[in-house]
Amino acid sequence: MRIVLDANVVIAAFAARGLCDTIIEFCLDSHDILLSEDLILEISSNLRKKIKIAPQVVDKIMNLLRENAEVLIPEHLSSKLCRDPDDLHVLGLAITGKADCIVTGDKDLLVLKKFHNIPILSPREFSVFIHK
Repeated sequence: MRIVLDANVVIAAFAARGLCDTIIEFCLDSHDILLSEDLILEISSNLRKKIKIAPQVVDKIMNLLRENAEVLIPEHLSSKLCRDPDDLHVLGLAITGKADCIVTGDKDLLVLKKFHNIPILSPREFSVFIHK
């Protein structure tokens, strides 16, 4: 399965043990994670500034992600497609990467439910989805 993990899911995974951590491990073990440079920068910045993870640890996390994810250039999309134009790169990434789903905690994306027949799932919904 090809999965776009939004930055908020990855950040949550490294901030505390829990559902997002389990999702990251699941995806790393047996699926294709799709990321963009924008998402990687957002993850790195938030891990350093908000979560206060040491820079050398953040560098290791970024290396792990780069080694285990497909880093793609998202398709450019019209700003009319979602409530928050900052989320367009996630939708564009899903199209470019031919994603099977998007996993996010972002309400502006979750309200869409689907985009180009790609399910947009919360971490909890994704957990149910993979155990079907």
